[in-house]
Amino acid sequence: MKYVRFRDPAGAVRRGEFESGHVHFANESYDLEDDAIDILPPSDPSKIVCIGRNYADHADEMGSDLPDRPLLFLKPPNAVAGHGDTITAPAGKERIDYEAELGVVIGEQCRHVPEADAMDVIEGFTCVNDISNRDDQEKEQNWIRGKAFDGAAPIGPLLATPDEVPDDASVQSRVNGDLKQDGSREQLIFPIPKLIAEITTYMTLEPGDVIATGTPEGVGPLSDGDEVEIEVEGVGTLSHSIRRP
Repeated sequence: MKYVRFRDPAGAVRRGEFESGHVHFANESYDLEDDAIDILPPSDPSKIVCIGRNYADHADEMGSDLPDRPLLFLKPPNAVAGHGDTITAPAGKERIDYEAELGVVIGEQCRHVPEADAMDVIEGFTCVNDISNRDDQEKEQNWIRGKAFDGAAPIGPLLATPDEVPDDASVQSRVNGDLKQDGSREQLIFPIPKLIAEITTYMTLEPGDVIATGTPEGVGPLSDGDEVEIEVEGVGTLSHSIRRP
């Protein structure tokens, strides 16, 4: 199944089933791109746990060594943006990058989850763009300026249950229609069960929290007015634009 979280014409937040380009809730049906509804991120996370250097080719293109354990950093709720949004990047920065990622949406509160049980705590998968301010990322260790600015984590528009997403699902980005990244879930250095086990060793994950599993090679800069698409096979396509003040 696939689901969409949205605000209906009356202003109520709903979650409907998605099928053939339409969102179904109760007796109503809406086109996904219908202006009558506002598409919201598929969850309201208390945090986004991001994984650095989880694709070998991306680590190589960034001139970085492969990690011996998952590299973790956080994006707070202010970073969450949605399908169709225009993201305003921090002013005065030379390089703002796109990073296509498979997002894991957690379905229940959990801590100390064994790898063997990790898939049981997942509600579904979604698309994430880990937008990165490289100017400041290169100057700081905690990456707050580089990764946690407002709108730095567009998510959505769909949540797909795990059975919908192949083990080798493709993870792609396009900018103004041109393919930039084309990786696969099976290329992850640390697979999803390992990530969940590692993260929950240190922190409690809450329902709706998102794990951004890392980006494949091909990251690059965004210019003012660029249209970005993040597509995960079995999930769908997240679209947004970028504003460079």
